[in-house]
Amino acid sequence: MSDRPSNALMPNLLTPQDIEPNWQWEGKIPAWGHSSVDFEKRVDHDRLRRYRLGRTRQALKDSDCGTLLLFDVNNIRYVSATKIGEWERDKMCRFCLLTGDDAPYVWDFGSAAMHHKKHSDWLVPDHCRAGVVGMRGTIPPSFGLMKKYAEEIAGLIEDAGMKGMPVGVDYAETAMFHALQEAGLNVVDGQQTMLAAREIKNWDEIQLLTQAASMVDGVYHMIYEELKPGIRENDIVAMSNKMLYEMGSDDVEAINAVSGERCNPHPHNFTDRYFRPGDQAFFDILQSYQGYRTCYYRTFNIGMSTPSQRDAYEKARAWLDASIAMIKPGVTTDKVAAVWPTAQSLGFPDELSAFGLQFGHGLGLALHERPIISRAVSFENPMEIKTGMVFALETYCPASDGYSAARIEEEVVVTDTGCEVISLFPAAELPIANRY
Repeated sequence: MSDRPSNALMPNLLTPQDIEPNWQWEGKIPAWGHSSVDFEKRVDHDRLRRYRLGRTRQALKDSDCGTLLLFDVNNIRYVSATKIGEWERDKMCRFCLLTGDDAPYVWDFGSAAMHHKKHSDWLVPDHCRAGVVGMRGTIPPSFGLMKKYAEEIAGLIEDAGMKGMPVGVDYAETAMFHALQEAGLNVVDGQQTMLAAREIKNWDEIQLLTQAASMVDGVYHMIYEELKPGIRENDIVAMSNKMLYEMGSDDVEAINAVSGERCNPHPHNFTDRYFRPGDQAFFDILQSYQGYRTCYYRTFNIGMSTPSQRDAYEKARAWLDASIAMIKPGVTTDKVAAVWPTAQSLGFPDELSAFGLQFGHGLGLALHERPIISRAVSFENPMEIKTGMVFALETYCPASDGYSAARIEEEVVVTDTGCEVISLFPAAELPIANRY
């Protein structure tokens, strides 16, 4: 009897239904609790795993490649549903191979391979392997590990009947690229294939993204209550990190906390600056729940506001609302970008200098997925907005006082008729925390 698990992600167990997104647009998108329960139908993780692998296989078939070799941890998780901790994100210590219709191979850091062989019963046990290549160059190519695994990968590709076909690689260390080429592999860009697979979310992914956003709703209520003189930007960052991890976050990637004279130009960071009466302050919370990320700005004033600050907020809100109103299937991203102000009108010399201030980007296992919406790229390279995309729209407006600024961001799910906003902390008007 085979020791292969009955629900392993094998080709003969995947059907056309496995790439069906199973959308349910008849009501509000749910944000369930963390637990799996018997009395409500919540996230179906088996369906989620089958969908992501099915989407990847379809994208691979639609490309010129026969194989995908993945080092990006988001791609590895999407294909194999494995992860060994947030510390792996920048280590370049794991890799995954998907060859034709074969089940994915995963090379893990040390004992993690044994753990996945034991506990990840959707994988083929023999495909869970220990291995490491360069770890950002700390293991020099002269040690021979890159050569060893490049040759092993080439052998698996040949065994699968894909020899001679291009191998799509998302990214890797330069020395690993050389090792793959020396093993006779024709390496091409595989990241575009993976982004194509990941751009349409199924119902389970949408629920996880909505749950992640609901956690940030709660953090912004806490921030609203805590903003006052005597509190620093980094205090808010610390409190937000603590609250998010207590709520179930698996990674608080970053929190921007920007206030007072630091608002203009936007520095994209936080410091130990104290909030002062009348400050305008904005925050961005980037975290993930079961891997699915948020990017969610809100602006507040501390105690009171000026006409200049309110005017900046109203403009940023109007630009954001105009872009949200454009979101529906079939609209192209250039049409959305066109409703935003030019970089020059905001005091920047060109659109690249203002990149990211009037901006849209996909959300999923990565912070930035398709589509990207920007005046810098969308006019010449428009993308069609499709049902099942999930992305964030963000606007920024400097105030006429020369130092304040407003920054607002909403997360939206593209439905069959338009879009639904899933970032719900109130932002129609400028919130004044601890009003005097």
